[in-house]
Amino acid sequence: MELLFLGTGAGTPSRQRNVTSIALNLQGVRSGSWLFDCGEGTQHQILRSAVKPGKLEKIFITHLHGDHIFGLPGLLTSRSMNGISEGITLYGPPGIKTFVEMSLSLSGSWLTFPLEIVEIGAGELFSDEHFRVTAFPLTHPVECYGFRIEEHDRPGTLDAERLLADGIKPGRLFQQLKLGKTVTMEDGRVVDGSRYLGPAIKGRTLAIFGDTAPTAAASALAAEADVVVHEATLEAAMEEKANGRGHSSTVQAATMAKDARAKKLIITHLSSRYLREDAERLLAECRAIFPATDMAHDFALFPL
Repeated sequence: MELLFLGTGAGTPSRQRNVTSIALNLQGVRSGSWLFDCGEGTQHQILRSAVKPGKLEKIFITHLHGDHIFGLPGLLTSRSMNGISEGITLYGPPGIKTFVEMSLSLSGSWLTFPLEIVEIGAGELFSDEHFRVTAFPLTHPVECYGFRIEEHDRPGTLDAERLLADGIKPGRLFQQLKLGKTVTMEDGRVVDGSRYLGPAIKGRTLAIFGDTAPTAAASALAAEADVVVHEATLEAAMEEKANGRGHSSTVQAATMAKDARAKKLIITHLSSRYLREDAERLLAECRAIFPATDMAHDFALFPL
């Protein structure tokens, strides 16, 4: 899996950063991708990336501020105009359904694919064969959420040598054995695949925060996550201003990651006041507290 940052700016686009959107490529698990937020111009960013709109399975919206949703109607209608028929599930706070349906209605637009809109609250959103996704409420002037994506543990490596030693030859049932299932071989033997598996491979955990001031929910949302994506809208010297608008500073983001015992922090959602030459200074404020910090720039790619 990998994270691709399509937009990393806060509030308004700048020459160096578009507004917020992040793509999660599920490669290695399955063929699709997920999108987190969809600020204005996201579809233009997608055109300059490897993201395939037809492969989008789900879109998660953290909150209804314009820099996180104004790109959504355009992305959906362009996807339709390109003849894509695969459906999408859209998750977002109450009001997201009205926003999408009104935008499509007033613009005389329609979709050629099924769109399921799920208005969310705190709690588990879904759990499928690969992932569990949970929404956590954050501290912002409007209803806002962060998402914890937990990959289920995967079966351990199949001990092919021991299978061969026991007279079990490779064949069409090996895939079932790799999943730890019990199968009946062509010669009639019943084989329990779990007996031939190594220790389970622990799934990865990713925490993606929406806009937020320091919040009590952070400890559960980010707890021991492999990667945490958190806003760092303003520098430490402007912390009071950041918090007053429902945002966090560099130092607060780093402190949260340290307290949550996360393995890696990626900061994003930088104010448009900051230019590329400010990046090292802002990153240094984070790394002084949490050394395993990186800063996202537009089109930055982070393997998970």
